[in-house]
Amino acid sequence: MVRISRLTDYATVLLAVLAAQPERVQTATALAEQTHIAAPTVSKLLKQLQRAGLVTSTRGLHGGYQLARPATQISAAAILDALEGPLALTDCSVGHGHCGIEQSCRVGHVWQRLNHAIRRSLFDVSLAQLAGIDPFPIRLPALERDLKAAVTAAPLRIPNA
Repeated sequence: MVRISRLTDYATVLLAVLAAQPERVQTATALAEQTHIAAPTVSKLLKQLQRAGLVTSTRGLHGGYQLARPATQISAAAILDALEGPLALTDCSVGHGHCGIEQSCRVGHVWQRLNHAIRRSLFDVSLAQLAGIDPFPIRLPALERDLKAAVTAAPLRIPNA
């Protein structure tokens, strides 16, 4: 099963709270209280998000965290990359040279195309849409089209057992 981690889910919740009031600087403590996520977890996630350039921090009496750019300019792919690294459905989805059976594999190219279609769709979904503050609904017709094309362009052939 392809699934994001709980920490990635929590990071998205934190980003959504920051996106709801982008002009407001919020402390890790305030974010923990608003989201009911444990304070140490909030601090850890905010540090990761800052390293990835998704949030900025300000020190001092009135310090805290804000989005580094508008929520419409932060993609779901950027959030996943910050917490989990680039999406890879299989080892070969990362690129050539990551799999020992790459030369004889008959399915890797389909996985690579599927991975590309999903990743492109993740770039099309913004934090603003995830947070429900963007009036445009999430539509993924390109994903449906690309997934279908990835599979039908190179049908899987299973050798006789």
